[in-house]
Amino acid sequence: MSDSAAPLADPHIAFDPAEGRRDLVVLGSTGSIGTQAIDLVLRNPDRFRVTALSAAGGRVALLAEQARLLRVAAVAVAREDAVPALKEALRAEYGPGEPLPEILAGPDAATDLAASECHTVLNGITGSIALAPTLAALEAGRTLALANKESLIVGGPLVKALAKPGQIIPVDSEHAALFQAVAAGTRADVRKLVVTASGGPFRGRTRAELAGVTPQDALAHPTWAMGPVITINSATLVNKGLEVIEAHLLYDIPFERIEVVVHPQSYVHSMVEFTDGSTLAQATPPDMRGPIAIGLGWPQRVPDAAPAFDWTKASTWEFFPLDTEAFPSVALARHVGALGGTAPAVFNAANEECVDAFLAGRLPFNGIMDTVTEVVGEHGRPGGGTRLTVPDVLEAETWARARATELVRKATAEAHA
Repeated sequence: MSDSAAPLADPHIAFDPAEGRRDLVVLGSTGSIGTQAIDLVLRNPDRFRVTALSAAGGRVALLAEQARLLRVAAVAVAREDAVPALKEALRAEYGPGEPLPEILAGPDAATDLAASECHTVLNGITGSIALAPTLAALEAGRTLALANKESLIVGGPLVKALAKPGQIIPVDSEHAALFQAVAAGTRADVRKLVVTASGGPFRGRTRAELAGVTPQDALAHPTWAMGPVITINSATLVNKGLEVIEAHLLYDIPFERIEVVVHPQSYVHSMVEFTDGSTLAQATPPDMRGPIAIGLGWPQRVPDAAPAFDWTKASTWEFFPLDTEAFPSVALARHVGALGGTAPAVFNAANEECVDAFLAGRLPFNGIMDTVTEVVGEHGRPGGGTRLTVPDVLEAETWARARATELVRKATAEAHA
């Protein structure tokens, strides 16, 4: 690690384990991370209390049910047109005469909640729209349990400028694993980070064999049940590329000391190699409630947060090198991570547009990374550096989305010519 920068995620930072019950704000409460976090809270009412919830607005009945179960003070939806349905759902959930929680609505609603009074903000929003809430939570001095990798990817310098050492606790399974393994040594002890990848549904296939795969094929992840965008990112291994950038930012480890290894069983979530030659691996059955519990409860562990292994049963754990020809996304992610500035934002935004095009049948599977590579190449080396601003990020994302869409349209026209 360099001596000039402190890691954003530092398990050695002193916390007060006797601070009592923690007040939480859960952003993205109706998504996969949010619903599992709420399950954890409801099973541990002596440890956690949720004060506010935010969601996009597409599942207002679930949001209202969560609000009642948790007795939150406020709920927020990004879609203002969802407010009437949310009010109706809340009235149906709450008893006659019971006061309803305050309702916030609009694109800034989650950001407002992120800065509200609490101990920890769990950011489980999907996509780079979570950058503003991430920055708001950090600026307000909250502990940030970060399940949204995109806000760190696209706004790395902005996040690093605001975050105090140890203020961020990662919730991704891979980074929660690194976080726990790093705790076993000092900062100077770490030689290498090893990020594991399941390999997705296409592990072992060549680039030629990937040419004709369908969205249905790509959505059949062998290990995890996730949303469509992250599942496709796992199939292309873009998700792993983003995690390499994230590891670099969280732990202040140079890119050349971060490796990716394919581990189909997804039991070992990542590993840390130390200078004495030993490697510590963090392993659990695939279940996100474990990483969520680390994010919400560290340095204390939450008993029975997730299932444990049954060591009386035989099992086989395999590890394979990454096929960089079939899956060029990790190498490209290293490149944009090293470029810095708005390059990671361009990479992420172009990929999101290409994933949408693939799911809609307008782009072949290999075309996702081919198009992203072209967009990144056209963007070149951006300026900004530590002077990066939110408008810089938004402008770069807008350009990348438009250019990716243009290239997809051109490729579609050529295919049908």
